[in-house]
Amino acid sequence: MDPVVRAALGLQQLIARIAGVGFSLAFAAYLVWSTASHGGGLWDGLWLALLVVATLVCAVRRFRAPNVEGAVRLDLDLFLHLTVVAFAVVLRLPGGLDGPGYAGLYALTMLAAAFARPAVAAGTLSFAVLLEAGLDYFTTNVMLSERLLAHAGLLGLFTFLNMVVFRAEIARVRRLSRSRIESEIEKMKEAARSYRLFTVPSAAAPPVAPRDDETRLLRSGVDEIGHALQFALDLLRRSLGLNTAALLGLDASASRLHIQELSTDDDAILPGPFRPQDGILGAALAKGEAVSVCGPKAASLVPYYEAKASIGAVCAAPLLEHGQPRGVLVVDRKEREPFTTREEELVFATTRFMLRAVENERVFIQLDRRKAEQGKLYRAVEALAAATTEAQVIETGVSSAREFTAFDFTVVTLFHRSSNEHEICAASGEGAERLVGTRFRHNSGLVSMVVANRHALPYRGDYDPGRQTVFTRRVAPPAMPSLLVLPLIVQQRALGTLVLGSKRKGTFTDSVRPTLEVLASHIAVSLANARMMKRLEELATTDGLTGLYNKRMLEDVAVNKLRSANRFKKPLSVLVCDLDHFKRVNDTYGHDIGDTVIRGFSDVLKRTKRDTDVVGRFGGEEFVLVCEETDGRGATMLAERIRSELEAVTFHAESGPFQVTCSIGTATCPAAGVEWEALFRSADEALYVSKRSGRNRVTVWTPKMQGCAA
Repeated sequence: MDPVVRAALGLQQLIARIAGVGFSLAFAAYLVWSTASHGGGLWDGLWLALLVVATLVCAVRRFRAPNVEGAVRLDLDLFLHLTVVAFAVVLRLPGGLDGPGYAGLYALTMLAAAFARPAVAAGTLSFAVLLEAGLDYFTTNVMLSERLLAHAGLLGLFTFLNMVVFRAEIARVRRLSRSRIESEIEKMKEAARSYRLFTVPSAAAPPVAPRDDETRLLRSGVDEIGHALQFALDLLRRSLGLNTAALLGLDASASRLHIQELSTDDDAILPGPFRPQDGILGAALAKGEAVSVCGPKAASLVPYYEAKASIGAVCAAPLLEHGQPRGVLVVDRKEREPFTTREEELVFATTRFMLRAVENERVFIQLDRRKAEQGKLYRAVEALAAATTEAQVIETGVSSAREFTAFDFTVVTLFHRSSNEHEICAASGEGAERLVGTRFRHNSGLVSMVVANRHALPYRGDYDPGRQTVFTRRVAPPAMPSLLVLPLIVQQRALGTLVLGSKRKGTFTDSVRPTLEVLASHIAVSLANARMMKRLEELATTDGLTGLYNKRMLEDVAVNKLRSANRFKKPLSVLVCDLDHFKRVNDTYGHDIGDTVIRGFSDVLKRTKRDTDVVGRFGGEEFVLVCEETDGRGATMLAERIRSELEAVTFHAESGPFQVTCSIGTATCPAAGVEWEALFRSADEALYVSKRSGRNRVTVWTPKMQGCAA
């Protein structure tokens, strides 16, 4: 960006940031002047109306602030305007600054301390004190009056106390709210674990909580199961005339029982935990069938009553899922009437209904999860299809992977089969800067093994940096417990790998790894397409032998540069270069040596031209340079440098070394033409004169040469 434009934009942004404070200072200055000169009348009315309008504008902008940084700046503008309004009102009330109306300023600073950032509160307080000091000085010629000191002290005290007390209370409420929310979420997750709504890992691995985007799905599942189980308990209690019907669920470790759902008229119920080996609970779990007891011992077998209850009969039936206990359904009644076989069968049937309700909800959650993942995958494929460059594909692929799992480190490597090397072309996370651009040979590391075998590694995504090598022993990712290297495969060939790392153990489980593998395959296809598009673009715009622009591309660029030069009245020169006696080179040394000479001449042009110059091969042995902001003298100097550089190059053939020379014609806009066709024709005419004058020379176009090439 041009420095002048950058400075103008910076100045514009600075003015926009300080405009609010500047208006406040201007309003305050007028208030001081008006008070000191005892002004009034129309000007004071207009000033007050403008102040009110400006304050309302600040209020509207504040409540529409899009971000925190903007909100802080607008808060300061608003409270400074309100401070001026408050002083204007106080000065017009009986008693002025010594009257009861001054309490409004205390309220204003307290409001700033309560609802704005500390910096805004401090700025408002300082502005109020300075404004009052200015009023005192210009009305009484006293700089620090006793009243000012008293007011400043009270304003500071009110601001400080309100900031401390109010913010402490807000922090306390936030902590309580956060604790309550976390407790509710943990209860929901515990219920989801007990219902097996998501996979519970083995005892050796730490529990893996559901992702944030699944929390709402799990909560919905838990609520649906709770409604179904509660309906079953209520129906069972009314059908059998029960006092209490309770479902006690086993936790993930199967070592404790807790009440999950309850239907009762008794208020004194203990939620647990209870030992699954005790009393009638242990008997039902051990036998795997309904167990009932009637008589005076029944009350002692029920663990969930806080006080001793008058229970005459109790029945417990285990919830068995594929032969594994998941909980116990316990029912009791006050009458000493034993549970009949039919009633026990009804209780046991209720457990089967509960298990079916849980299983159905699992299926629904799995379907919803798959639907959500397919939606994410569809959006990722759409985004990858829209990416047209390798950088866009890599960026889109990494951001899409974050939709499926959280990770802290990512690397994309590409495999160059010609050199048998891997290159780290993109990285993010800890230590990423030192990895980008690193190349390493094909070895026994995880990246090399994944490229060779086309399978994700390591197994289960568990990474041990002491035993496993990802790139090389000298180039390694940060130590982390979870890491997954995914192959980028297209038509059974691995283009490279996608490396994901996480600081949380068990991140890349069986539930997420297949989806990431599918995503990696789409990234690979998009990467291959981007490479193909780049190659097609190169073939369409560059010369295959030299890598320079071809004739069509050079003409397009030249036309644009020429338009810019004409618009801004800048000089532009064109150099047409042609190798001397090139046919003799081909006939003497062969076309392979001729191609070597062509490439050598293109290398000379590349290293002698400026960065802003454009060079292309027009065909055969003819090359063209377009030089911006270059007059005739500069074009001649560049042409002479090219001619002498080529003359100093030695080419080698089987018959021995040899040199070649070139002839160059130059033409400068606007003298030689303002359109591309005219300017190029002029340079070509100058080249013709160089050829006719003995070759190995530079000729500058003049009007006398017009038409000589024809």
